[in-house]
Amino acid sequence: MAELAPAFQIGLVHYLTVGAVLFGLGLLTIMTRRNAVGVLLGVELILNAAGLNFVAFSYYIAGGIAGQVFTVFIIILAASEAAIALAIVLQVYRHHRTIVADEVSGLKD
Repeated sequence: MAELAPAFQIGLVHYLTVGAVLFGLGLLTIMTRRNAVGVLLGVELILNAAGLNFVAFSYYIAGGIAGQVFTVFIIILAASEAAIALAIVLQVYRHHRTIVADEVSGLKD
């Protein structure tokens, strides 16, 4: 198999660009969605962007697995956050009959 030319190799800049796009999409999703589930999806995109950046920096700069360890912790954090947030959203829906973030002004009452 022929080796790829240096112009076609994926470098650190490519991973950081994908991470920045994921972060931007997550931030845009958080700012534009009124639905609580949509906001949670935006948070997940931001966490995935951070995990991608950790792995890329670890591979290209440090050469170890520290970035992968951090990413595993980010995945665990995202899973637990999703479970707790889903439980909160279900309770808010039961009480207020909506999950639109603007209509649920507070957790009182």
